Amino acid sequence: MSTTRLSDRLAGHQPLVLGLFRIVLGLLFTSEGAATLFGVLDREASPAGDWPFWYAGVIELVCGVLILLGVVTRSAAFLSSGAMAFAYFTEHQKDGVFPLQNGGLAPALFCWGFLLLVFFGPGALTLPGLLRPRSAPSAASPPAGGAEGTQVR
Repeated sequence: MSTTRLSDRLAGHQPLVLGLFRIVLGLLFTSEGAATLFGVLDREASPAGDWPFWYAGVIELVCGVLILLGVVTRSAAFLSSGAMAFAYFTEHQKDGVFPLQNGGLAPALFCWGFLLLVFFGPGALTLPGLLRPRSAPSAASPPAGGAEGTQVR
């Protein structure tokens, strides 16, 4: 199989894979926020108003749900990316240069993953996309497979 064909086949699945990436990232971020705010998942809850941890938990929970659902994804991802960059540089960088040294691997990965969503968008499987009514093809437009009488391979 040639690389061009493989690349074409993979490109066809890009929106779905990007959507799955967004869903997993949003779910993980939501769980971080829930753990910080409500003390679930073997973590102690941060006291309300405790700077910066409680506020980070609010951002994680709210933006995580928005990203998970694919609603205002770019804006929520931009805010989340900035929050994770802030967390990395204020809480982790002082303990070492590299994320493995300073315990900042999760914030670094979240930051770059969200930045990817800012530029590439939500992909497939978004709540607005699932709720949008499907429009019937108009008489002027050709059927989905191509012009009438042609076969798309």
